[in-house]
Amino acid sequence: MRDPVGASKAAQKFGDAAQFLRSWAEKPLQIGSVTPSSRTLSKAIASYVDTSAVGPVIEIGPGTGPVTQALIEHGIAEERLILVEFDSEFCALLRKRFPKANVVQGDAYALEKTLAGAVAPGQAVASVCGLPLITKPEAVRLALLAQAFELMQPNAPFVQFTYSVVSPIPLKNAYFTAKGSRRIWRNVPPARVWVYRKPVQN
Repeated sequence: MRDPVGASKAAQKFGDAAQFLRSWAEKPLQIGSVTPSSRTLSKAIASYVDTSAVGPVIEIGPGTGPVTQALIEHGIAEERLILVEFDSEFCALLRKRFPKANVVQGDAYALEKTLAGAVAPGQAVASVCGLPLITKPEAVRLALLAQAFELMQPNAPFVQFTYSVVSPIPLKNAYFTAKGSRRIWRNVPPARVWVYRKPVQN
């Protein structure tokens, strides 16, 4: 007997991959991958968000929502999620899949401006980033991190995955802490998760 639930999930996975591939072909430096993050990688990313912390969770570049789903399964209430996405088609899909989340269409590299009115400074408990930061100039990457820190509570994590073997955020003269995970092989291509925190100032 055919499993309708399994068939539906397989069709969704295939559809997401096709949409990712189409978007990547049109904007390879914005999308950064030909496939959505695997379930293993998504769960690893979500695991760094403290479910007991009180406040919104910012997700930057959610795409079709695999990490969004992992965050919800990890224990983050959907209505706490603020999803920042530039692509209009992805935004429409996210609003359909996660109707309780706040989907904000805009430029993540102007994060404070994009989220003005949606997140107050010092309010968010985490930022999860799916953008291909390694393709951007170092100054742009550092500026995004600084903006995220402004919106987050002290010592809250900025979680970023990368396919690169080095940190996607430059570590020279860093004013923040950085810790990378082991390589996650069950993803195409293999990836690594980095967590950055701005220490509490005494």
